[in-house]
Amino acid sequence: MTTAQAASLEDALATGYAILRQGGPSVIAVECTIGLLEQSGLFNAGRGSNRQLDGVQRMDASIMEGANLRAGAVASLERILHPIVAARLVMEETEHVLLVGPMATRFARLFKLQRLPRSRSLRRSAYDRMLAKKTTSGNRHGTVGAVALDQSGTVAAGASTGGIDSMLPGRVGDTPLIGCGVYADNRSGAVSMTGLGEGIIRLTVAKAICDRLAAGNSPAAAARQVLRQLVSRIDGAAGTVVLAADGRFAVSHVTPRMAAGWWAGTGQPVIRDRWR
Repeated sequence: MTTAQAASLEDALATGYAILRQGGPSVIAVECTIGLLEQSGLFNAGRGSNRQLDGVQRMDASIMEGANLRAGAVASLERILHPIVAARLVMEETEHVLLVGPMATRFARLFKLQRLPRSRSLRRSAYDRMLAKKTTSGNRHGTVGAVALDQSGTVAAGASTGGIDSMLPGRVGDTPLIGCGVYADNRSGAVSMTGLGEGIIRLTVAKAICDRLAAGNSPAAAARQVLRQLVSRIDGAAGTVVLAADGRFAVSHVTPRMAAGWWAGTGQPVIRDRWR
């Protein structure tokens, strides 16, 4: 984690907590927190999103609130700075949960969401080099996500990503899939995931963690149990932020590092890239 990334996380935490302190809803706190990280260009989301093998940035995002289990998501969104806003608009302005591809982009443009500059085409030599590296998983920044609990007792979770390095055009990971990349339920808690999406999808990790919270496990225990399954059964790699309905939380990962932080409104935000 760079100094700039740590500073961006601190700003995002302060912004999200200010909304909660003023009585704002958790879903807006999550949206605004993630929006600052998308804006920064320092993470694999929004402005900083990875490019697919054809050189195009295609982004995924989702958001969910735990009171009524409302959720919204977008996948393969192009040239939109804040996919998390598009996901929230899907939740609030449609009867759907997930919009994908060109029509998701068209939906975002209908609401005049800020656009990113058009990408210049890759030179043939650069594209060949990407093809030669297509089996690697560099993932240079990391998906961004947030969870929050507001004064009404409602939890929310969200995530935004540009996917993994050198992915096939059209690939969709866990982030926009409710129950995989995010889940929120006032009867259990809220979860946001980061990591290799294929494994997270196959174990529906976010919902699995929430189910353990509902069964009485602590956030740390719930996260630890599911992440161990991810490693032992399919050799997966992921990290998570978990928030129980009573305010207990945990940050857990089975990757070497995971930049994350929390703040309760006093002192300085706690930001680290290793949580054990």
